[in-house]
Amino acid sequence: MRTYMSKRVLFAIPTLFGATLLIFFIFALTPGDFVDSDLSLSAERAAELRSVYGLDKPVLQRYVTWISNALHGNLGYSLKYQQPVADVLKTYIANSFILSSISLLLTWVFAVSAGVFSAVRRYSWFDGVLTLIVFATMSFPTFFLALLLIKFFAVDWAMFPVSGMQTTNSGETGLAHLWDVARHAVLPVAVLTIASVGSVTRVIRSDVINVIKQDFIRTARAKGLKEKTVVYKHALRNAILPAITLLGLEIPFLFSGAIITEQLFAWPGVGFIHMEAISSRDYPVLMGFTLFLTVITILGNLFAEWLYAVADPRIRLK
Repeated sequence: MRTYMSKRVLFAIPTLFGATLLIFFIFALTPGDFVDSDLSLSAERAAELRSVYGLDKPVLQRYVTWISNALHGNLGYSLKYQQPVADVLKTYIANSFILSSISLLLTWVFAVSAGVFSAVRRYSWFDGVLTLIVFATMSFPTFFLALLLIKFFAVDWAMFPVSGMQTTNSGETGLAHLWDVARHAVLPVAVLTIASVGSVTRVIRSDVINVIKQDFIRTARAKGLKEKTVVYKHALRNAILPAITLLGLEIPFLFSGAIITEQLFAWPGVGFIHMEAISSRDYPVLMGFTLFLTVITILGNLFAEWLYAVADPRIRLK
């Protein structure tokens, strides 16, 4: 296991390096910058600001400076927020992590439970209803689903707050503050979970159906093992392998896919500042956020590789 994971980590290093090249040069070669977005500046003042922020230096020199600072945890300086990019992202990423982690947990708990139950009872009324619900959730655009939940649960029935992360000027602390944040998080978490649970459920259902037709499952049943043991210990362990690949992609998707959701619910997450950075051409923030997504993607894939090796001993023996 240690040798296998060491090789995967070594393979990830050049991947990350190549990603930093793409990230920097795509943004660096994009026409315009933060100085150009302020039309009130004179040509002399614009040239002065470019010199202060290092925007007048050659692209290759700027990349070397950026990657050297990034290796030390310095992602640059936000031109819009006038503070280090790392400080800007730190708070907002933490807020996004609240939504993403809860949504990821709920997605996989529901997807595994519903997918296995549906596969074991395929072609039953439960399987038909679940299939209908899954395809319905997969066909709903995220913004439309969010507006529906706001309409019914926030406006009509007033069960949950419409937007924000906490009640304005509430001043609550301790458990009262946690409860206030939890109430505000219900609707955006529901949107993210509904948007991603369908595809995972379909994959698990399909894989379980394929596995329970195998000879080793018939052998396990012939031995007199309980059906629960056959399904969850033998069938699910083999069926979960393709779904593990999705897990590595789900983690960065929840952060990048939450941009629209956070905008609709005015949740102060990284998606909120991402849109502001685009409108103001604050490329250091955009590069820092994109680099964060890259690192999350690579770590998610490494985590999936580790889970794959744990679930299938043949992988770590190769």
